[in-house]
Amino acid sequence: MSTEQTPPLEGAGLKIYRYIFVILTFIVSIVLIFQGYRLLSLGGTSFYLIAGIAYILIAIFYAIRKSLGLWISIVIYVATIIWAIAEVHSLDFWPYIPRLVVPTVIFVLSLWASRTFANIAPTKLKIANGVGILGFIACIVALVSAFFPHGKIYNSVELSQDKNLTRPNPENPDNWEYYGRNGNGTRFAPYTDITPENVKDLKVAWVYHTGRDKGVGVDENTPIQIGSTLYSCTPTNIISAIDGDTGKALWKYDPKAKTAEHITCRGVGYYNIALDKNISAEQSALPITKECPERILTSTVDGRLIALNAKTGALCQSFGNNGQVDVLHDMGPTEKGKRYHPTSTPLIAGHVAILGGWVRDIVHGEPSGVVRAYDINTGKLAWAWDVGNPELSGAPQGDKNFTLETPNMWTIPTYDKDLNLVYLPTGNGPPDYWGGDRNSAKEKFGSTIVAVDASTGKTKWTFQTVHHDIWDYDLPSQPVLYDVTNDQGVKIPALIQTTKTGQIFVVDRRNGQPVTKVIEKPAPQNGKAEGEKLAPTQPYSVGMPQIGNETLTEQDMWGISTFDQLSCRITFKDSRYDGLYTPPGETPYIEWPSLLGGFNWGGISVDESTGLMFVNDMRMPLRMSLVRKEDMGKYKISTDEVPGFMGTVRPQMAGAYAGIKIDIMQSKLGIPCQKPPFGTMTAIDLKTKKVVWQVPMGTAEELGPFGIKSHMPMPLGMPTLGGPTSTASGLVFFAGTQDYYLRALDSKTGKEVWKAKLPVGAVAAPLIYKSPKTGKQYVVISAGGASHSKDVGDYVIAYALPDKK
Repeated sequence: MSTEQTPPLEGAGLKIYRYIFVILTFIVSIVLIFQGYRLLSLGGTSFYLIAGIAYILIAIFYAIRKSLGLWISIVIYVATIIWAIAEVHSLDFWPYIPRLVVPTVIFVLSLWASRTFANIAPTKLKIANGVGILGFIACIVALVSAFFPHGKIYNSVELSQDKNLTRPNPENPDNWEYYGRNGNGTRFAPYTDITPENVKDLKVAWVYHTGRDKGVGVDENTPIQIGSTLYSCTPTNIISAIDGDTGKALWKYDPKAKTAEHITCRGVGYYNIALDKNISAEQSALPITKECPERILTSTVDGRLIALNAKTGALCQSFGNNGQVDVLHDMGPTEKGKRYHPTSTPLIAGHVAILGGWVRDIVHGEPSGVVRAYDINTGKLAWAWDVGNPELSGAPQGDKNFTLETPNMWTIPTYDKDLNLVYLPTGNGPPDYWGGDRNSAKEKFGSTIVAVDASTGKTKWTFQTVHHDIWDYDLPSQPVLYDVTNDQGVKIPALIQTTKTGQIFVVDRRNGQPVTKVIEKPAPQNGKAEGEKLAPTQPYSVGMPQIGNETLTEQDMWGISTFDQLSCRITFKDSRYDGLYTPPGETPYIEWPSLLGGFNWGGISVDESTGLMFVNDMRMPLRMSLVRKEDMGKYKISTDEVPGFMGTVRPQMAGAYAGIKIDIMQSKLGIPCQKPPFGTMTAIDLKTKKVVWQVPMGTAEELGPFGIKSHMPMPLGMPTLGGPTSTASGLVFFAGTQDYYLRALDSKTGKEVWKAKLPVGAVAAPLIYKSPKTGKQYVVISAGGASHSKDVGDYVIAYALPDKK
C-alpha cells in the first residue's frame, strides 16, 4: 500500500494564489538566471545565477504541489541572508534593501503557499504561517525604517570656542561683502541670535521676486549685504537692490544679457572708494570717482563687466564705455559668449576687479583662459595673467589675442590683502578628456592653485592638485584662507582647496607648500586612449579626510530592488575601472568621483570660533568612453556641459577622437548605481584633521525612479550643490539638496534642528546678516530651482525670529 498522501483539494482562491506565486517566482528566476549568467561571465558573483536556479525549482515544485519546493525556499533564503551579510560586512541599512527585500517577499509568499502540501503536518503549517507573518512584518519595518536617516558618522570630540570670534571683528565685519561673506571666504556669520534652541521658531520675514526668465539658466546666486541693503543677481544678470528689512526693491537693473551656454550668476562684487586705503584723497575727489563712490560690479553671460552706482543702480559712466567693458575683446573665437564668458563673482582686490571665465572646452583653438584685472574706477585693464605669454602684462598688441585654449578659472578666486596675493583655482586647457598634445603651459597650470601678485598678475607659486588632468577635474570652488596647524603643531597661514576628487588640500598660502601631508601615488595606466601620455603618479591629500571617493567594488553596486542592483553590477563589471584616475579610453570606463564631484562650486564654511569646517559633496559616478571620428554618426550630439539625457555624445576634437560619451551610471530606474548616500554634509575638525560627523543630506521626496517625484521623504542623502553657511551660535544652514528645503543642522552633532519647505529647489548658499536698522538677524536664500528640475522660480526668501512682544 502506498503511504504517499494525496494533496488535499484546493479552493479556487488558494489555487489562484498558488498560480500567481508560481508565475511570479518563475519570472524572477528567468531574470536572475539570464542576468546572473551574464554577471558571472563578466567575472562577477555567481549567487544571482544560483538563486535563479533555486527559484525555478521552487516554481516547478509548487506548480506540482510538492513540499520539496518549501525546503528549497528555506535553504535559498537562509543562504541569501548569509551571502548578504558576507557582502555588506556591516549593519548599514541601505545595502541590505536590494539583497533581502525581494527574497524575503518570495520566501513569505512561499510559506503561505505551502498550505497546499499534504505531507506537511498542521503544526508545521502553523509555524510556516507564523514565520510568514513575521517576514511580512519585517518588510513593513524595513519600509518604515527607510524614512529614518541611516549611515550617520559621529565622533565625539572636545570642542572649544573662541568667544572673541563670535562677534564681528576686523577680519569678519558686519557686512556680507564677498561671495564667501568675508575676504577669507569662510562663509561664517559671527552672530548668536538664532540658536539651536530657538531656530525652530524661524518664520518667513519677506519674499522678493527677481523677475528672472524662469526658462533660462540656473539660480546659483548668494546675495551680498552692505548695511541694510542686499544686492542680488539672476542667471541673466538682472541686478536688484533689496531692502534687507522689508524685501522691497530699491532699484533694479537689467543688462539684457543673453547667451546659449552655461547661464548663471553666483553673485556680484562691491567696492567703496572710502574704504580703499590705496586711493589718495586727491583721487577720491576726482569726478571720475565721485560719480560712483560705491559700486556694484557684475559680469554678464554675454561677456560684459558692468559698474553700477550702489545707491541708485545707474551705470557708472566713467567706467569703461558708459559703464561697461567688453571682456570678449582679444579672447579669440567667443561666438558672442557662446564659447567663453565670465561665470562667477568679480573679486574685488584693492582697486581692481579680477575676472575669470568659462570656456567651452570642446576643440583646439577655444578662447583664452586668461584671468584679467580691471581698474574698478576706470574699467581699464590693470593686468592679465596669460600663461601662454607670461611676459605680457596688458592687452595684446595689434590684431593679436591672448593665448588661446589656456587653462582657465571659471570659479571664484580669493585675495590675501596682507600678502597682496590672489589665489586662482584653475581648470584645464581644452580639450578636456585627451591630452596627448598638451603644451608645457597646460601641463603646469591645469587643475592648479596659482598665487599671483595682486598688483601685477605675475605668478608667485603653484600647487597642482591633478597632474595631466584628462578627467575634467577642474578646481571648482573658491580657496578659503584660514590658519591651520601643521604636523609639528605650528600654526600656518593656510589655504584650503576642495576638489572634484573628494580630496581637500591644505597649503601654506605664502609659498604653496603642503601644510597637511600630501603624497604621490602611482596612477592607473591601463586602457589609455590612442596617443595619450598619462602622468605616472597623482597627488593624494592623505593628511586630510577623503570624502566620498572610496574605491568602488561590485559589492558597492546598489538598487532599490534585486533586479536593478543586478543590472548595476553587470554595468560595473562590464566597465573598465581601476579606481581614481582610471584613464579615459575607447572602452567604457567609470569616472568616480566624477566631473560633477566630489566637491563642486559651492565650497565650504569654516566656523572661525571653533575650527570646524563644513563641506557638502555629491556622489554620482559616470560611465564614459571616447568616440572615434568615424563613429560619431552613431550618436546624438549635445554641446551641454554634461548631457542632461543619456546616450548623447559631447564633441571633443582631440587626437583620433571627436567626442566623449557621458552617461550617469544608474539603474534602469534612473537611480545611481552605487550605494547611498548620494550626498552628505561633513564636519571636519581643522585642529585634529578628523571627521567629527557626517550625515546624508536630502530625501527622495522630489525625485524618484524614472525621475518621477516619489513624494516619499526617504533620507537617502541626495546629490548636493551650493554650499553651507555656519554661525557662531552653533548652526549650519544649507539648501542645496534635491528636495526643496532650507535646513539648519547643529554644528556640533549634525542633527537636523529645523527645516522649511521652499517653493522650488535652491542650489545657492544661504546669506546670514544682522540688520543695522532693526538689529534683527536674517537667513536668506535665493530659490530659483534645483539643477535639471522643471520646477523653477524667482524667489529671494528671508527668515527671521518673531518679534518679541
